[in-house]
Order: sequence, then structure tokens, then C-alpha cells
Amino acid sequence: MQYKIEKSKIIKDLQSILGSKNVITSEWNKQPYCKGWRYGEGEALAVIKPRTLIEIWKVLQICVRENIIVIMQAANTGLTGGSTPFGSDYDRSIIIINTMRVSDIHILNKGKQIVGFSGSTLFGLENKLAQFGREPHSVIGSSCIGASIVGGVCNNSGGALVKRGPAYTELSLYAQINSKGELELINDLGIELGKSPDDILNNLQSKNYKNNQIQFPNKLASDNKYQNRVRDIEADTPARFNADGRRLYGASGCAGKIAVFAVRLDTYPIPKRTQVFYLGTNSPYVLGKIRRDILSRFKNLPTSGEYLHRDCYDAAKKYSKDTFIAIDKMGPSFIPKLFEFKRKVDLIAEKFNFLPTKFSDRLMQFLSDLLPNHLPHRMEEYRKLYEHHWVIEMSDEGIDEAQAYLEKFFLDNEGDFFECNKKEAKKAILHRFVAASAQGRYHAINQKNLGEMMSMDIAFPRNEKDWFEKLPPEIDDLLEMKLYYGHLFCHVLHQNYIFKKGVDADAIKQKLLKTYDNKGAEYPAEHNVGHEYFAKDSLSNFYKKLDPTNGFNPGIGKTSKRKHWK
Repeated sequence: MQYKIEKSKIIKDLQSILGSKNVITSEWNKQPYCKGWRYGEGEALAVIKPRTLIEIWKVLQICVRENIIVIMQAANTGLTGGSTPFGSDYDRSIIIINTMRVSDIHILNKGKQIVGFSGSTLFGLENKLAQFGREPHSVIGSSCIGASIVGGVCNNSGGALVKRGPAYTELSLYAQINSKGELELINDLGIELGKSPDDILNNLQSKNYKNNQIQFPNKLASDNKYQNRVRDIEADTPARFNADGRRLYGASGCAGKIAVFAVRLDTYPIPKRTQVFYLGTNSPYVLGKIRRDILSRFKNLPTSGEYLHRDCYDAAKKYSKDTFIAIDKMGPSFIPKLFEFKRKVDLIAEKFNFLPTKFSDRLMQFLSDLLPNHLPHRMEEYRKLYEHHWVIEMSDEGIDEAQAYLEKFFLDNEGDFFECNKKEAKKAILHRFVAASAQGRYHAINQKNLGEMMSMDIAFPRNEKDWFEKLPPEIDDLLEMKLYYGHLFCHVLHQNYIFKKGVDADAIKQKLLKTYDNKGAEYPAEHNVGHEYFAKDSLSNFYKKLDPTNGFNPGIGKTSKRKHWK
């Protein structure tokens, strides 16, 4: 059954709320919002760009009244297609609400907590907190590509920072559609803002509340038990993963099954001192022993610990070079503009038959090949010597603790380490985090001669010692490229593959997933299911409880796209 609507009337109603320029209906202009950054695309009746919370609410009222699917979207930087339509087999029309103009951030309790609106970004929050000597939950990784605060919470993203774990809060403001098909506004922010939806949204938008209206209920604004969890190195379950029922609550882990207006989160003191240690070895077991020692014996946990295999080091050096240089020279705030430029170049190129597909990638790769080597000499020397690279950042008292341990450890074990200066530290961390784009770039410029891409996001059990993958020849021989990187302390590994032309990627994927299942691994670990993974029961049941009529972002986790989950 396909539900019918009066499209012209709905567009006029939307334009009366937002103005015509903020209701995008042309196919050309909708494409950047209807196509995922890496994966997935589909059609939408319109893309809406509200400026205020009350405008979002009014758009939702129209969508519920007219039986229209809503997909909430911020920066559209997800890796598994969860913030765009996917395919053309929906039973209702779709409206995308892009929230990037709703970017307010309120500072609470002298910077110890914040309220981030639906389009606020990690980068913007980092700048705003600096004056208080504090920093947000995530300061590396997705923050480099303009990711939103709310998007991170909705997908339990993050966890690269060892002391903090995935983004989590039990304090949020959101709209949901109840089992009767009625739109409701739920104020779980812990701030007295009034009774009616209009009052609540307008008072929050204008910051029309006083300190005595800010409550501190017995609810979490971060995962305060994660340090104990990641230290439990004998546990046979992963430290963190998207289907973890411990951390599915309201907006946290909702994957767009409700419309989140704002979230309230804890912040963290900026360390007085930091030091990055660069480790190299030819044995994954050496890194595994260091991991277990640090997590079980150290008084001070690391800030982060980012793993990079030599093949991934090489691929990132060549194919992520332009992204690295853009962030290094112009800062993270430039990256969303760069992505928008790439999308527009590709859209224009599609109009001309003589231009190749993925034209922007080819152009940027050509330009980056002309630039000199951007990586520090000592990193390059370690690349020659060692297969496995680990970038560990420590802070304050943990610096001396790590230094003494590593000096003693490498007297008796294979491998070595060096202490990075500030320039090396910045580049080592950045090199690891731009590595995620290498696979896509390589595939884009060589796709005629290649098979499919596959990106696995795996959380291994905390007691797993054989964490580095050793593929059997019958699978390894089918691969054109394999790239390994990840967050080693929490055993979250990103394993990216490009298959040779003609290979049945789905068949190989099922074999790989079976090996992960046999090890007790969970997947996805942090990128969420999107439209790429099946949602396990703990997730799909959570989605159905949040959204009983299936009006928000249907099809997530390969669930039903039909109304009432039929």
C-alpha cells in the first residue's frame, strides 16, 4: 500500500513556516542531503532547513498529520547510510529535516555541562568550552569532519577516548509519535521550561530559564562506568558496541527513531600536560601485552590509543593526503566546506559525459600527488622498520607512568617507541584519523578494475588475544586491498576490504561475520547499523518501543520500512 498525499499543498504549508529558500524541492539541490557520505541514497519529497526548534516542531506536526516519514539529519557524515533515505521501497513519502542551522549551545554549571541543540557540532563545542578550561566528550575522529553532538548521542558514537567511552546521556528533549499516531514532546533535559510544547521549545531556544530551574536529577549525562568496564581485560564481552542494552535510553542509541531537539552532556577538564608516544613492533602480541598491562596495572588510563597497520599507513599517506593537509593547514572547520565542494563538483561532472565518475576524487588525488611528503621523519623510519603502529596519548601523571613502563618493556621485547614532539604528535594522531578515507579514494579512482568495498566495524571481547586478523588464503586471495586500524585499548577494530573484480562480496561477508560471531565479537561497534547491518533484537526492540508507528527513519538496521512495522 502506498499512502497518497497532496504534494503541492504540503510544500506550500512548509514554505509558510520556513520560507521558500529553506524548503528544497529541486532534484539537483536535494542530492547532497539524499545521498550518504559513504553509503546509501534515496528520494525525498523535500529537504527542510529550519532555524529554530519551534520550526522543527511545526514541520513535524505537518508530517504526522499528512502521514509522511521524517528523517532527521545533521552533518550527514555517517558511514552506514543512517541519515538519508535508502532505496525507493518506502510506503510513504519522505521529508528530510536538516538541522545544521539549529546549532545553539548552552553552557551550564560553569562549563561542567552543556545543552547542545540538534545541529550543534563537536568542533563548535570545543571552541566554546576552551574559555572554561574544559573540553567535550569527543575531540578527535568524527569532530574533524563536522559531526554533530546530537548525532553522536543518537548513534552511541565515539569511545576513542579511553576514559570516556561512547557518547551517552539520559537527559534530552525529543519528540516521538506514540502508538495512537500522536506527536508528543518529551522534556527529559532536567530543566523547567514550561508545560506546552511551544513554551518549552521557545524558552529553551531563547535561554529563558534561570539557574534555579536547572535540576540535577539522578540521571547520567555520560557513561560514568566505562573506565571500570574497559579495565576488565578478562571479560569475554566487548567494552562497547551499538547494541549494548546498557546504553540504550531515550535519545542515546535511538538512530533517528525520535526527533531529538537537544541533549545535555557532561564535559571534561583539559589536561595540564599531554604526551604522545609512538610505538612500533612486528608482533601484534607485543601490542596486546602492552594493552593488558596498561589497562590492568596503570593508575592513570591513557587519553587514547590508536592502532594503524603498515598497509593502512601507506594507503593513508597517499590517498588521505589532501584531507590531512586541509585539516593541518586550515583546521577542522574547513572540512565540511571541502565535502560540500566535492559533492557539488561531482554533481556538475555528472552532467558532462566526457568527465569521469568521482571526478572530485580524481582531481584532488592528482593535486595531492604534486605535494611533498607531509609526514615526520621519525614516523617514516618506523614505517620501514615495523608492521604495527600504535599512537598512545597520556596526560598529566600518566605521562611519567607510561614513560617508565615503555622504557623497561622494550628492553626485553621486540619493537621500540619514541616520544613525539608537539608537531609529530599532532601529525601522528591526524594521520590515523584521516586513514578512514583512504579506502574510498582508492576505490573511486580505480573502480573500473575493482570489485566491491566492504567496511567492518568490529568490537572484540576484552579478553581476546588474537585480535589481529589472519585471513585464510581462500579469502585473502580474493582481496585487492585490506586496511586495518582502530581503537586498540577497547578492542574496536575497523577492517576495510576491497575485493577483486567479480568476487561475490556478500558471500565473503557472511563468512567473515561467522568468524567474528565465533569469537564473541559484536558489530557494529560504533558506526551504528544504518542500512548496512542487521539490528539485533536489543536494538530493533528499542526502536519499536521508541517509534511504534515507524514514522521516523524506517528501515534502519534492515527493519521494516512499512507503517506500524508491517
